[in-house]
Amino acid sequence: MSVPRAYLDAATAAPLHPAARAALLTAHDEGWADPDRLYTEARRARLLLDAARASVASAIGCRPDELRFVGSSTAARQDGMLGLLAARSAAGSTAVASAVEHSAILQAVPQTVRTPVDRVGRVDPEGWGAAVTADGVALAALQAANHEVGTTQPVTAAADACGEVPLLVDATAWLPWRPAPAGWSVLVGGAEAWGGPPGVGLLAVRKGVRWRSPHPEPTPPEASLPAVLAAATALEAVRATADEEASRLSALVDLVREQVPLRIPDVEVVGDPVERLPHVVTFSCLYVDGEPLLSALDAAGFAVGSGSACTSSALEPSHVLAAMGVLTHGNIRLSLHPGVTEADVRRFLEVLPEAVAGVRRSAGVEGL
Repeated sequence: MSVPRAYLDAATAAPLHPAARAALLTAHDEGWADPDRLYTEARRARLLLDAARASVASAIGCRPDELRFVGSSTAARQDGMLGLLAARSAAGSTAVASAVEHSAILQAVPQTVRTPVDRVGRVDPEGWGAAVTADGVALAALQAANHEVGTTQPVTAAADACGEVPLLVDATAWLPWRPAPAGWSVLVGGAEAWGGPPGVGLLAVRKGVRWRSPHPEPTPPEASLPAVLAAATALEAVRATADEEASRLSALVDLVREQVPLRIPDVEVVGDPVERLPHVVTFSCLYVDGEPLLSALDAAGFAVGSGSACTSSALEPSHVLAAMGVLTHGNIRLSLHPGVTEADVRRFLEVLPEAVAGVRRSAGVEGL
């Protein structure tokens, strides 16, 4: 008998939304032409692209002419950072970012000051204020919410502290649930977070903000039109049910946060329990390596994420967990999507204790 599968790693990539799938097929029929040409097929494609741009701009809270679609969320992050740096070289060469930003943000600018966070992953306001007002700072970056532990950040207050320094906000994990917080100069995101197709990143630059493309002319073309249309359709669809889904998934996250410490000894649930994304929960298990635990859960039918050391995708512990000062080994991240049911989560809670115990037995540390 085959093991039933539950995909619980939507922070990496949410399953393609049914509305996006339908839009993708339609767009391949109607929007295949080059929208920059003048003939009938191209004008039809241009109308579709303009409609998608207007829809996404409305959802994130910007003007359509402030928004560009790029090839990925990683490209959006890097282009956003490098474009600000290129335009503001006279102001300095230093970027300021929280220590828990996405690695694409932290690695984009060689001279980046990482401001500390507390044990739930929230940036320290005093440390942030001192960092962004230092000499030579050209730009700052702060995520709306953390993709690994779910903690939300005080973006508006952080923007106020920036003064004349432009703030890039990574809203990738935030946008499926609500419009972007106020105060950003550049906003980035990725369609994979809300059930859009991979290969669509959002890069929005406020009018009046100095930003210059880091690419040589001519600039790279935007993401493929069918993918853009599917991404816009998916965002509109998920935002239409965001309040209802946030309430449902948040209750499931609360269940996990409550039950995991009751069922498993020596476990730490991390991230803010209240001021957080509705669909993300992360915990770490002492005396457990990440890779065998993920493998055991996969064999039991669960696809989950991890910020642990000893996983096939990362030989070093998660910089997010390390910056928070919490346990990094044996880490499991659940990020739920609309297709996840309460039965899926309860079955996970039934399977998890034996999976952890099995890994501990294999390591000879059970009962320590």
